[in-house]
Amino acid sequence: MRILIVTDAWHPQVNGVVRTLERVAEELRRLGHDILFLTPDQFFTVPMPSYPQIRLAVTPPGAVAQKITAFGPDHLHIATEGPLGQAARRASINRGWSFTTSYHTKFPEYLRARLPIPESWSYAWLRNFHNAGRGTLVATKSLADDLTARGFTKIRPWTRGVDSELYRPRAEKVLDYPGPIFLSVGRVAVEKNIDAFLKLDLPGTKVIVGDGPARAALQAKYPEAVFLGEKTGEDLARTYASADVFVFPSLTDTFGIVILEALASGVPVAAFPVTGPFDVLSGTKAGALDEDLRAAALRALDLKSEDARDLALKHSWQVCARMFIDEMERAKAEG
Repeated sequence: MRILIVTDAWHPQVNGVVRTLERVAEELRRLGHDILFLTPDQFFTVPMPSYPQIRLAVTPPGAVAQKITAFGPDHLHIATEGPLGQAARRASINRGWSFTTSYHTKFPEYLRARLPIPESWSYAWLRNFHNAGRGTLVATKSLADDLTARGFTKIRPWTRGVDSELYRPRAEKVLDYPGPIFLSVGRVAVEKNIDAFLKLDLPGTKVIVGDGPARAALQAKYPEAVFLGEKTGEDLARTYASADVFVFPSLTDTFGIVILEALASGVPVAAFPVTGPFDVLSGTKAGALDEDLRAAALRALDLKSEDARDLALKHSWQVCARMFIDEMERAKAEG
């Protein structure tokens, strides 16, 4: 099948959406499918207000429709709700093209963290955006239940995976700081709730990997914490494996691929009992969930690396890719 994926999230961004789309595309190509991307770097872009690291595509009228026509896909998947996603949705409705969407980000909560805009308004807009398609792919059951309760229809499951060969326990420790080491990895932005982690009274050292608009302020506010900036590949994998506990403070992520990366590295996870962490960790011995994040972090110190690794091995990008293509084939058959 020839599938075109439209996404506003793309390089140089480093986030779960980009990693998911890239890894799924790799697996699908191995299965013989032709996967194409329509991304902001194919257009003139401008910086996103309040977050200049993210570039938004500026497209002339009809430009996205022309590119979709030129690609000639068997199916169109709209991964994000940004300018490109909106243009692709509009073109599909106007021309009668079948399409699916995926819900990666809780934008109503992200937006509320920056501006006094009621979540109900944002969810109404998102509901209209996604319900126009043949199906909306979501990563967890709790997210599916939440969106269904908000009036989203045609919700479809689409799990996430992890590269368990790259992310693995390692004897070498590259973080030479007083232990225990509590690590958090991700975009350093207000919606990630990193302040909730940094203000905890914990022994040892808190380490932050990632970059973003809140880094300078947080680094100044918490000088005792170690900020290592953005890391990828082997460098990131070695960093994970050097931690004692991975702390995931976000209240708004729809999954949190970094959770799987930490688990695969043999690092137990501490988190709030919210969408994403709850779906992955609830009922396991691989992580600690608590409304008191400090209590969760301290309990996670006593959990076993082997249990964390075993849980991660239940998630693969191969399964994730097969779920994706099954939904694309179903939508094409219905379309």
